[in-house]
Amino acid sequence: MSDIELPISEELFEILRCPQAVQEREKYGDDPGVLRIVKNSWLVSDDSGLKYPIREGIPVMLIEEGEKWKGTSDDDLPVPPPAE
Repeated sequence: MSDIELPISEELFEILRCPQAVQEREKYGDDPGVLRIVKNSWLVSDDSGLKYPIREGIPVMLIEEGEKWKGTSDDDLPVPPPAE
């Protein structure tokens, strides 16, 4: 990923996990809640389906926030993520 400019530090990205998936780790295996970056503005968990916005370089890792966008396809996620 070093050839792509990340919206957050690579170190932070490597350790962040979806809190919902981590709470339900028995469903998702040894490393639950791995995230991927979508549109350079969202962190998406394929385990839980939750989608967390990155606002002004800060990932908003609240389960309630991720649930708001669960039903939105990756292609339809707004950029930049709305303030609320």
